[in-house]
Amino acid sequence: MSTPEMVSYDEFSMFGQNIAEYSISASATPMVQRVSVQLSDGRKVSALKWGEGEPRLVLVHGTAQNAHTWDTVALALGCPLLAVDLPGHGHSSWRDDATYTPQNLADDVAVVVQQLAPNAQAIVGMSLGGLTCLVLTDKYPQLVRHLVMVDITPGVTSKKAKAVLDFINGPQSFASFDDLLARTTEHNPTRSATSLRRGILHNAHQLTDGSWEWRYDRRGQINSEKTNLETESPRSALWDAVARLQCPLLVVRGGASPVVDDEDIEGVKKHYPTAEIVVVDGAGHSVQGDRPIELAAHLRRFV
Repeated sequence: MSTPEMVSYDEFSMFGQNIAEYSISASATPMVQRVSVQLSDGRKVSALKWGEGEPRLVLVHGTAQNAHTWDTVALALGCPLLAVDLPGHGHSSWRDDATYTPQNLADDVAVVVQQLAPNAQAIVGMSLGGLTCLVLTDKYPQLVRHLVMVDITPGVTSKKAKAVLDFINGPQSFASFDDLLARTTEHNPTRSATSLRRGILHNAHQLTDGSWEWRYDRRGQINSEKTNLETESPRSALWDAVARLQCPLLVVRGGASPVVDDEDIEGVKKHYPTAEIVVVDGAGHSVQGDRPIELAAHLRRFV
């Protein structure tokens, strides 16, 4: 048998591609380092710390993503920030119970914020990360000065998010990188091949036989998604958390995303009338991947 071709991976080697794709005025070797916080039970939460000085922003990704989903946004912003790998994702430890709910995750993220970004001006969360940041704000209001929720509200259900869940709940392993890229491209038709290739390298790893598998914890994936989406109906207790907010709220909706609909936006306005709502044209659910420059501009203005 022939020896499989192994693909080299350096997580800090591809920033030049982000810069070139979006014509960003930034260094291809930005100051970014991987840091981590140990939790009381021995687990570790990993993160990317961008820039010098205290982070001004904390960025939290969605299900089946990782901190690198924010790379282009971070490069466009050019300010100190922290991008977190949620437990069970990226380089962070997995939970023994494989249960990744906003309530569980918020407690872990709170420890990270307290230690690494206690004076951050805004907490930004996308999808599951957005619900996590909502719970974080409700339970630890002293840590959150501005809250940004990207393409998520408590009214999102598995029916609305079906296209996203179909991709997440697909195969765990692939015979080749090309097979993995083909499936990712099928479910992300608006993204460039270069962008999707970067995303895969950050979110999957190659095995010794040359095959590939996703890096994130999928053991409780279906149950977690039911907990996060199906049971989080428009009457969810998380709407009460929205109503209790004491800080400015920005909701960013992807203009081409089916996940957040008009009913969701009305729910936000009902429970928090002063919330700011913006729509990013051409963006799907992962606004930070589809329209990172526009998202960076909204974050810069809001904070």
